[in-house]
Formats: sequence, C-alpha cells, structure tokens
Amino acid sequence: MSDVDVVVVGLGPGGEAVATQLGQAGLDVVAVDRRLVGGECPYYACVPTKMMVRGSDVLAEGRRIPDYAGSSTVTSDWGPVHVRIRDEATADWDDQVAVERLQKAGVTFVRGEARLTGPRQVEVDGTTYTARRGVVLNTGTEPATPPIEGLAGTPYWTNRDISRLDELPGSLLVIGGGPVGLEIVQTFARFGVEVTVLESSERLLAPEEPESSALLAGVLEDEGIRVLTGVTISAVSYGDGQFSVQVDGQTLQADRLLVAAGRRTNLAGLGLDAVGLDPDARVIEVDPHLRAADGLWALGDITGKGGFTHVSMYQSAIVVRDILKRDGPEASYHAVPHVTFTDPEVGSVGMTERQARDAGLNVRVATTDLGSSTRGWIHRSPGLIKLVEDADRGVLVGATSVGPTGGEVLSMLVTAVHAEVPTDTLRSMIYAYPTFHRAVEDALSKLA
Repeated sequence: MSDVDVVVVGLGPGGEAVATQLGQAGLDVVAVDRRLVGGECPYYACVPTKMMVRGSDVLAEGRRIPDYAGSSTVTSDWGPVHVRIRDEATADWDDQVAVERLQKAGVTFVRGEARLTGPRQVEVDGTTYTARRGVVLNTGTEPATPPIEGLAGTPYWTNRDISRLDELPGSLLVIGGGPVGLEIVQTFARFGVEVTVLESSERLLAPEEPESSALLAGVLEDEGIRVLTGVTISAVSYGDGQFSVQVDGQTLQADRLLVAAGRRTNLAGLGLDAVGLDPDARVIEVDPHLRAADGLWALGDITGKGGFTHVSMYQSAIVVRDILKRDGPEASYHAVPHVTFTDPEVGSVGMTERQARDAGLNVRVATTDLGSSTRGWIHRSPGLIKLVEDADRGVLVGATSVGPTGGEVLSMLVTAVHAEVPTDTLRSMIYAYPTFHRAVEDALSKLA
C-alpha cells in the first residue's frame, strides 16, 4: 500500500499533461500506463500519419509542375517517410524521453496494468496506491474490429501497423471512409499503391457536411482511387498472400487490408464497478469539471466528447484546475474543431446543417466555392466554405472549410463559433487579399 496525492491512469496527451502539471505543482503523483507514454498520437496516429501526408503532398505538388511552371518527373520512395517516422517522430517507438520528462516534473512513472479497486484506490501489478486527492482516468481507445465473418483470423492492418511500414504493398483495400482511412487511402495512392476504399455509409466522412463528402469523393476518384460507398461486407479471407473481401456479391482482392472502421474505448477490466460506475459503459459520463465521481476524473476519448488530441488537452487543463482548486471556465463543447488532413483538407467546427435543424434552430445556410476567392482561383484548388447560422441570434453555430489550408482557414471560424461573434460583425471585417479565407467573406454575403 502506497499513499500519494493523485494517480493518473493512462498517459495519452491529456493524461501526460495532467501528471506533468500536478507534479510541477508539488503534488505526489503516480502515473501509470501499460504502453508508451504519449499514447496513440505521437507514435501511431496524429504525428506519423501527418508525416505520411506531408510526403504524399510533396509528390502531388511535383506532379502538378507541368500545369503551372514547366516539366517534371517524379518517382516515389517510401524510404524517407519511414525513416523520418522511425527516427524523428517515434525514436523507434521508444518512450524513454517522455518517461524522463515525467520524472523531471517529479512524477513517479509505473509501467503496468491498472485497475480500480475502490474509491481513490488503484492496483498495479500487486501494488495498491491510495490517492488522497483522487484518480484521473485517460485510458483512450483501441482500433475497433467490425464483426465481419473471417476478419479476426486474418493478418489485417490497423493504423498501428501502418505507422511502422518500411515498404508499401502493391494494392490495398481499406474498410472505413472516415478521417484515418481517407488520409491513408490518398497517401498510399500517391505513392503508387492501387487502393480501394469501402464505406458502409452512403458517403465518405459521413458525420461531415454532404458537400464536403461529395467534393472529396470526386477528388479521390480523379486520383485513381476506387470509392465504394453504401456497401455491405459479408466476409473476409486470406490466403496465398492475398486478401479476399466479399462485398455485395462481388469479390475484391488486394495484397493488404487496412481496417479503419472506428475506435472502441479502453474501459473493460478497469474496475469501474469498484467506484460505482457501469463496468459495461461505452463512455464515462462526466460533469463540466470532468468529474466522474467523488475523487475521480476522466478525460480524453473515454468521455465521448470527441476522439481528438486537442479535446484531451483542453480537458486536461480543466482537470488540473479542479484538482488544484483553481478558478476557471467549465468545459464547453459547442465549438470543437476537427480536420481531416486529406488534400484538400476538410475542417469543420460546431454543428452541421442537419444537426442544427434537428436541434430546432431557425437555420440559415450559405455555401461558396473556394474559387470565389482569387487565391482559390489562382491555385485551381477544389474547396468550399459552408456557414450554418442560428438566424434568431445572428451567430454562427457551425462552419466547414475545405481547401489546401482548410484547417488553417478554419481557425477564424472556430473563433466565430466559440465566441458567438455576430455575423454582422464578421461581415464588417477586413479580409486580406488575396487569401483563401476571403471565401468566408463571400459566404457571409450569401448568408445575408
């Protein structure tokens, strides 16, 4: 038995931030994880995939030279991408630097499987820690495996496998038309892989605006990617180095199969029943201070507020303030931004048009092509801006930005939605020329 101030279980970005800041504040903190400190983001998700995307974007720009400035011959090579991920991003999937960073902040790190055994109590491999102030949970998610006949017995890939590849296959089938799947789909295709994407919903990026889905599907198809939506996958098998996938009566084959069909929370076996919570819950319900129970906080993907690193980091600041009894705003999720880093990027914030209408708002909508901005026209870039306004209050409740820098243009729209800036004020602003974000001004004029 060991008494400490706080035990942090799970060291993804948010959990690591909580442990570090509480340690720096002088608290006695034990931080536990069975895997790498830092979680999915730096080793298997955000950072490695964006390095892949960056490599594919450079290839695409090289191939565009004949349309703009001369001639070019581009030959792809996955080697530099793999080396950069292995050496620069992940240190060959070693978290020693992250562990030392925690220890420098005064945190005791324990590698192992944690389980709640009672209020403010955590057992790790035979040692029980009692937390005077409480326990923080940040156990994250795992790649989900769809219940498809035969799939579990095959050597399919998830995002974790993709991040470690030192060479690419000749062909790839991807189950899942969400952000993870589509970033890989476009990247691999630009490196010469024959790619087919299979999506059970009627459109790609189903939670996004339908205009975004249609635009991106067209771009991918123009790049030679086979896009199949609204499909039912009945079975998967593997033999002689080939995957066979049964899709609506036809058989599709490829060298490799990537499953990118969502995530499941890591809550099983955590001992939630020992603290009065439902052990079968899909997510942990929290209040605006991220409290799940007396002396128990939860943050990140397991709270169901969005599976994004930036949400976890946002929540970590609230948890730290609450534990240290410092004043500060409660959690608010009306302006959560997210970006799919395809080319073009698809960024959105707040409500979609459908969500706003379903919420009973008096909705006013405007959509404009990115080419309405001179910069978009110069670049010949596919893209759009869509604004969703609560007409009764005269403020934006949602927005979408699709374009070469869609995620960057989104920043001004995040500010507008978060701060509830009146649309009349947005119309009165001066928009720099020539920029992609001038398309926002055009959309505002249509909204009026």
